[in-house]
Amino acid sequence: METESEPYVRLASLRALHQAVAKLNTARSMADALQTIADGVVEGLGFELCAVNFVRPDGDLVVAAVTGSDTAEAAMAGRVGSRASWERRLAMGEPWGVLRFIPCTEGWILDKDDVPQFHLPAPVSDDPGRWQPGDRLFAPLYTSGSELLGVMSLDRPRNGRRPGAWTLEALQLYSTQAAIALSNARLRANMQRALVRLEREQQALRASEESFRQAFEYAPSGMAVAEMGGDQHGRLMRANDALCRLLGRPAVTMRRYSFSDLVHPEDIGTLLRTSPEGGRAELRLARRNGTYVWVSLRNSVVADATDGPRFLLTHVEDIEERKRHEIQLAHRASHDSLTGLPNSAELRTRLSSRLCPGPGGAAASAVGGAGIGPVLTQAPSPKADPMIAPFSGPPDEAASLRAAGLGALEAFEGPVDTPASGIPVTRGYDSLHDHAVPPHHEGEKGLAVLFCDLDGFKSINDRFGHHCGDAVLIEVARRLPRRDRRRAGQRPCQAHP
Repeated sequence: METESEPYVRLASLRALHQAVAKLNTARSMADALQTIADGVVEGLGFELCAVNFVRPDGDLVVAAVTGSDTAEAAMAGRVGSRASWERRLAMGEPWGVLRFIPCTEGWILDKDDVPQFHLPAPVSDDPGRWQPGDRLFAPLYTSGSELLGVMSLDRPRNGRRPGAWTLEALQLYSTQAAIALSNARLRANMQRALVRLEREQQALRASEESFRQAFEYAPSGMAVAEMGGDQHGRLMRANDALCRLLGRPAVTMRRYSFSDLVHPEDIGTLLRTSPEGGRAELRLARRNGTYVWVSLRNSVVADATDGPRFLLTHVEDIEERKRHEIQLAHRASHDSLTGLPNSAELRTRLSSRLCPGPGGAAASAVGGAGIGPVLTQAPSPKADPMIAPFSGPPDEAASLRAAGLGALEAFEGPVDTPASGIPVTRGYDSLHDHAVPPHHEGEKGLAVLFCDLDGFKSINDRFGHHCGDAVLIEVARRLPRRDRRRAGQRPCQAHP
């Protein structure tokens, strides 16, 4: 009978081992590598059954490949054994090098744990060298860093005897090569998953960039991308078609500018105060034809997770119509609808800005740079002639104007005094109080309020009607500012000397 000590048997086993190891390098996936390991034990090392238990990410071991018995494969494949149960088996096994052997006389205590197992039927023998039903042989698969990758579970050599020294040496060599094959297969699997994940991320990035491009280019309102930081901070990198149409400038020339180059000089402070992160401002931008358009700017910073802010995204909305309406409404609120001159509300505002707090109740919150200016209205009372006065409204509104500060000028008549500033100021009953705020800038004039009537205006209304009276008021209102300009040294209009 042939034994393992015979040279030609060893040579045949070595050839079979070499073929089994060579097949390990042909596996393309983890599943192929696991099945090739199990096949090599049966085909190359002479065992009748081999099951490869592979360590899952959670630490438990799953039966990933079975070779040698269809019944065993159906009973074990896919079942899971806990890591604790496997560590118990490896700890109680008799060390055969890196292998662990548990004889049937001791392994009966493992029959009820959760590790999947299958024993080929065989007669029980009294020969201590025979393989008994219930004997267990395990070959752990470790990486070079002593990480457990899996465990090979083997049952009954074909010769029916416990493996000798040569077989055990070959099995240990094979388990080392199998562990290397599993490590390589895991590395390839991780690389493949990383490549798939990278490709998906790149596809998502390309889709996101395309979505942003379409949203940017075809947005109904203006959008621009500007640089952040560096010598070119604020320079426009891209401008969509809507912004180019709004400003009347081609996209190529837009790249030469920043918003600070296009903003109205009076709005440059507003632009500089606008925060890059979520900032919003209303200002004027220059068109190519030299005109300005009111816009609303909204900023947002597009940042990179690692490199920090990269560029500034600005949304530009045309608000020209809204601003025009706001200006019109503000003008209507402060000017007479017939003559276009400032009304009584505007008079109160201007007067209060030129009168300091005093006994008359007027409040001077700021010094006005210009004079009060003419205010014209037609009085509805049939007994009073229409008058030219610094308020708009019926005559009884004069009382409210006096309460607002005009009375301060009428009630506090007194001598005109010239203080150290050289500016004549009318003194009231309190000779130590200046009711008119002195001018702060050279060339500014003092404060004066004039009430005047239009003689014979009632007869025009009675004879020709209010429409004609309104026309007369409009013409008078047009001439009053001209007289102001004459007194200021301006040349009068030639059409109306």
